[in-house]
Amino acid sequence: MSTDVFLLSDTLDWKDLGNGVRRKILGHNDAMMMARFEFESGAVGALHRHPHHQCAVVEKGSFDVTIEGRTQRLGVGDGYMVPSNALHGVVALEPGTLLDIFTPIREDFLA
Repeated sequence: MSTDVFLLSDTLDWKDLGNGVRRKILGHNDAMMMARFEFESGAVGALHRHPHHQCAVVEKGSFDVTIEGRTQRLGVGDGYMVPSNALHGVVALEPGTLLDIFTPIREDFLA
């Protein structure tokens, strides 16, 4: 569990996920997790599902976001909500950044 209430991005490491995507876990507690994802232009967050609830906001760039077969183009300041077990994914239309919140925490990100 993160031990501080302040999350200083410059002190945290990126994890290269391959295929033009990297992730930085900004913080978590027993109930929720915040992570930043950076995408190169054209990078894909493949369609997937998980039991966690998720919300995200576009910090930079633009993305085609698909949730349960419905696709929407989103830009800076736009966001989305992913229900538990909903099939979802993204395509970066240009270099971009997403800020994601998960509940409960993504234990698989900590392994």
